[in-house]
Amino acid sequence: MMNEKTLRPMSGWIPLMVGVAVLIGLPLTVVLCGINSVKPPQALFPYLVIGAFLAIAFEIIAVFGFQAVPPNNARVLLLFGEYRGTITETGFYWVNPFYSKKKVSLRVRNFETGSISTPEKKDATGTIVQHKARSSGKPSKVNDRDGNPIEISAVVVWRVTNTAEALFEVDDFEDFVEVQSEAALRSLATRHPYDSEDHETSLRGNPTEVCDQLQLDIQERLDTAGVEVIEARISHLAYAQEIAAAMLQRQQAQAVVAARTTIVDGAVGMVQMALDKLSRDNIVELDEERRASMVSNLLVVLCSGGHTQPVVNTGSLYS
Repeated sequence: MMNEKTLRPMSGWIPLMVGVAVLIGLPLTVVLCGINSVKPPQALFPYLVIGAFLAIAFEIIAVFGFQAVPPNNARVLLLFGEYRGTITETGFYWVNPFYSKKKVSLRVRNFETGSISTPEKKDATGTIVQHKARSSGKPSKVNDRDGNPIEISAVVVWRVTNTAEALFEVDDFEDFVEVQSEAALRSLATRHPYDSEDHETSLRGNPTEVCDQLQLDIQERLDTAGVEVIEARISHLAYAQEIAAAMLQRQQAQAVVAARTTIVDGAVGMVQMALDKLSRDNIVELDEERRASMVSNLLVVLCSGGHTQPVVNTGSLYS
């Protein structure tokens, strides 16, 4: 594992001022010596010219050492293939001109699994002919724990925290994040059912727990790439088309059964309350037969799916 080494290089403003002073002062010195070449210092004139050219060449090389680091960016420095450190602080610096500098963004990024990214393309002159783009995510088709085909996709929010691991431990850390996130999402979907009636963790019934587990699974896979997963959330979850209609009917039937169960529980409670109220206030005395008939009528009225038609009894209590 590569450990990131934070590097604090020299400020670039002093070398910049020295370089400007040298570039202005050397040619001026050479010209003045040429004008005064009749005097004794004329023997030093060729050496001054050679020194001026060498100094200008050195200045040209030193220009490549200037480095500006914007916010939420880093520069990884290598000297002939050897990792020397990372500049993470914003500022203007001067480093060894022979350092190879690699840019790494520390900004928070996000993507949707199943999306396809198109890299930026340039022509021979360096003009951008096609900007970097990303297509919308296409849900992954996978079987859940019960074998039902489902479509699922997730949005992953991440950022680089270790530039050395991101560049040297994996080939392309951006592609690595996308592939491993897709693999973790598929693995998670196969471990849980789409829906459950036994109060166990399911993809549809426990979104918070499932998303937390997804974040942990992705983070475990990306630890070697120096990447931190900030958030992982399921953005699309549905049955596959071939079983969507059948599963919709099952869900509707389950909803009807659940609704009827709630209605029956409420009706039984209301009947019990009505009987207790009649008995407690001595409104009417009911024998077992009339009590059973009243319970039956009340349940029919309360549990009926349609409006009931009342029947008025104009006879005696028992006729």
